[in-house]
Order: sequence, then C-alpha cells, then structure tokens
Amino acid sequence: MLSGCVPWDEKTARYYREKGYWEDIGIADMVERGASAHPEKLAIVSGDKRITYGQVMDAVNRLACRLVEAGLRATDRVVIQLPNSPNFIYSYLALTRIGAIPVMALRAHRHTEVRHFINASGAVGYFIPDEINNFDYRQMAESLRPECPGLKYVLVDGEAGSGQHSLKKMIEEEVEQERVAEALGDIRINPDEVATMLLSGGTTSMSKLIPRTHNDYVLNARLCGRAADFDGNTVFMAILPLGHNYNLASPGILATFYYGGAVVLAPSGDPDEVLSLVEREGVSVIAAVIPLIANWLNSNAMDKYDLSSLKVVQNGGARLPPDLRKQIALRLGATPQEIFGTAEGLINMTRLDDPEHLLLESSGAPVCEDDEIKVLNEEGLEVKDGELGELVVRGPYTIRGYFNSPEVNAGAFTPDGFYRMGDIVYKEGRYVFAAGRKKDFINRGGEKISCEEVEDIILQHPKVFQTSLVAMPDDIFGERACAFVRPKFGEMISLDELVEFMRSKKIASFKLPERLEVIDEFPVSPVGKILKKQLRENIATKISAEKEKSLTN
Repeated sequence: MLSGCVPWDEKTARYYREKGYWEDIGIADMVERGASAHPEKLAIVSGDKRITYGQVMDAVNRLACRLVEAGLRATDRVVIQLPNSPNFIYSYLALTRIGAIPVMALRAHRHTEVRHFINASGAVGYFIPDEINNFDYRQMAESLRPECPGLKYVLVDGEAGSGQHSLKKMIEEEVEQERVAEALGDIRINPDEVATMLLSGGTTSMSKLIPRTHNDYVLNARLCGRAADFDGNTVFMAILPLGHNYNLASPGILATFYYGGAVVLAPSGDPDEVLSLVEREGVSVIAAVIPLIANWLNSNAMDKYDLSSLKVVQNGGARLPPDLRKQIALRLGATPQEIFGTAEGLINMTRLDDPEHLLLESSGAPVCEDDEIKVLNEEGLEVKDGELGELVVRGPYTIRGYFNSPEVNAGAFTPDGFYRMGDIVYKEGRYVFAAGRKKDFINRGGEKISCEEVEDIILQHPKVFQTSLVAMPDDIFGERACAFVRPKFGEMISLDELVEFMRSKKIASFKLPERLEVIDEFPVSPVGKILKKQLRENIATKISAEKEKSLTN
C-alpha cells in the first residue's frame, strides 16, 4: 500500500475476503464489468446528452490511454476539482483505471485549500474547469505552481491556458484501439491499493486526507446500493458535488453503476428543474440535503409535475427532522431514507421497509453485518442501549488511519483500531440515533443542551422554515443557546412567541433558546451543511459589539 497509509492487518484482511466483502477488482473494472454486460444500456443523462455504458467506457479508456502517454502512473495523486458533468465521471474512472489516485476537491475550494490538497497528497496533477461564475480556475492553477513544486500537469475541461492541457480534447478526440490496448494492456490494478483520497469534514482546520482502497470503496458502493434497493431499473439523480463521498459512493453514482442503473445529473437544486427532470427521466431516487428538501417542500413545483416514478428521497449530511420525513412521504409520495455516516467509512442507512418509528426517527443501521459499532462515554467505556455517547467503528470499509498523519491518528482511533466518529448518538440494537456532533452541544453552566433535539422542536413551529441552534458566549453560564431562524415566506416570529410554543412541548426550561436571530439565508458548505461555526462567530461578534456599546453609553 502507498507509503503513509495504514493497512489492514493480514488476519483481518483474510477474514474480509473469506466473507466475500472484498471482490479484488478496481473501481473502473467494476464499471467496465457492467458495460461489458450491457453496453447499449443508458448510463448517464446530462442535459440533452444520453450516454450508454459502452460510450462511458470508450471515453474512459481514451482518456486513460492519453494520461499514460502523458506520463501518469499508478499511485500518482491527482487533485480533481471539476463540476458535475460526464467529464468528471470519465476523469475519475480513467484515473482509477490506470491506478492513479484522485484527490476529491470541491468546486468552492480556493488557493489555500487546493495548495494544501496538492502538497499534503503529493499530487502531480490537477484537473479543473476553465471558468465558472467569473472565477478563472486556470489562473488559480498557475498561481499555485510556485508553491507546489511537485505539480506537473494541469488539465482543463474547456479552453486550456499556456502550459496547460485540454482535458476536453483528450476525452473527445478518437484514439485507435491498438493504441489504447498498447497503453493499457499491461496495467493491473492492485485492489488493496489506495483508489481515492476523500477529504475529512473538519471545519476547524485543513481537511485531512482519507485513503480509500479499491476493495473497500467498491464494497462501500455495493452495500449502500443494496440498502437502498438499487437495481438495473434505478434512475439516480445527482445534485450535490460528485466529489463528495455521499454522491460518489454512498450510494451515489458508483452504486448506480455497480447495479446497472442510470445517473441523471441535475443542473441545480431548483425545485422546477429537479422535479421536471424527475418527470422527464423517470427518476426513482434523489440524493439530497436538508436545505434542498425544505425548499422543494416549500414550493408549489410539486403540483406541476408527474412524480409517480419517484420512490426514494435520501438525506445526508445532517439529521432530517421527523416532520420533514413525513412531508416527503405525504407530499412527494416517496420514502424518506436517512443516510448517516462518514467519508472515513461507516455508513448507516434506514431501510425502505423499516417500521415507522425507525424510518422517521432513527439515523439507520450499518450497511454491513461486520461493521463493529460501539457507543463510548467520556471515560472510553461502552454504554448501554439508550444512553448517549460517542460512536466508534471498525469494519471492512472503514479506514485504519489518515494519510501521512500519525499524530492525528493517535487521537482519532482507539488503541484497538476503532475510528472515533465524533458523533454523539444512542443505539437501539443495531440502529443508531444521532444526537449531534461531539462539539454540537451547548454547555449552559453544566447543563448539556443537544442542539439537534431543540432544533427538532423549533422546526415544529408553523412559522419556521429552517433553524440552527448554536452556543453564544455568556459571562455567567459560559454558554447560552441562540436560535437562528429563517421564517417561512411572509412570516415574522419573535423570541417570546417561539419560547411560548416550545414551553407547550414540555421541555426542560434550560433548553429554551435565550436569544433569537432571524435571518434570510443560512451560510452553507458546498454540500449543503449549515456552517454552525460561522453562526457561532457571528453571534459572538454581535454580543461583543453590544457590550462595547453599552460600556460607552
């Protein structure tokens, strides 16, 4: 395995193979296997493009050939920062086809983050668009060269700049089959080698690199697809960035390809664009996040289109409140499916035939029977079912360590190899109930407030469209609760009104928000998560300014 990675021990690896978890194939080989079985089957819909499995693999092999001829080799790292498009898919699969390792950046990342990804991974290549929304990625790539001495290749999906290569041409221009065979014929993928480097979801420091092997990532896709009942008739809509684990393989596009379904690339999350595509393409599954789901349910678009093909709306990134899950079933006619996990490995999913209690309240159960999960208290001892603690995991698709990070690994993993997820949960058997991040609790003078618990109650108020509860600094209690609320269109809400409503729900008084901030929009990450850190900073700054003003008056 690539130097800087922590492999599974031989005994564990042998057990996973004996159990049939690891198939010993590469990611691109997995897709090619399906393409060989049904080359004329629809694989990708993007705008007016309708691309078959055979056409996908033709494009992948053309690009793989050219990448080899350009000098890329197995285990070379390449940062991919492309928008959702067929060329993203071709690029990702072509790199894995030759054993190179895609490092998955998001479109919103800029100079500081990309420099970190290139240097931390040792990347020699960088795949980018030319320009999006008046931002020129070519200029950023050139500005990075002096700070990234290992960077050799910049490939542009569009018009390439000086010293750069046109990815578009490399994909589209025909290549003789003999030339492809000569370039790729001797390449054999080591399934135990790193296939992809994902980014950790940390918001307080630079992302860590998560090395996923071919074996564990194929398994990840396979098991998630099985838990979502994917098959050859699945039509999966991708809206969020394909470079994110959720849309890539949990279950995402790779699970769709594993089971022979079709991927529909949505141009945006706009209700009319999304739901008209559902009608036109017979979409059966959509992967979404809370802001998207809330917008769809708050629009009148559902009345305009035939949504009878839609079977499942998946939610990831943050726990979907039960009320929104109910509305998915009532108003979209689909089953809500909660997906709770981590790019480091473990994925929990509700099953489509779960009883209502689990479907509406839980965060799902692990997708693999050999996912070992425990809930630990602050002393590191396992707690009983129903008691809160930190979720830790070990299993056949959960990493054993971050890339080149021995000091981080010492704190991120238990001595016996369990990954500390940082999520506070409780269990009912194998089902997990998320209560928030380890740091997503407010400590009000020793009383711990679960932000997610209170948010669920606030969202039941008929005037509230979206909310986020965060800690604000306090001289007496250390922290108090501040509720940020985005009201429904045309509505207004006061703190007194909100607190009166919450008292009617008979919750402990210390959990009531003590300040209300009404906002028009929430700051969100590229994958739709509300940026609570930014909200905490905003309210801390505001309180500090108010104190200064009171002192001067």
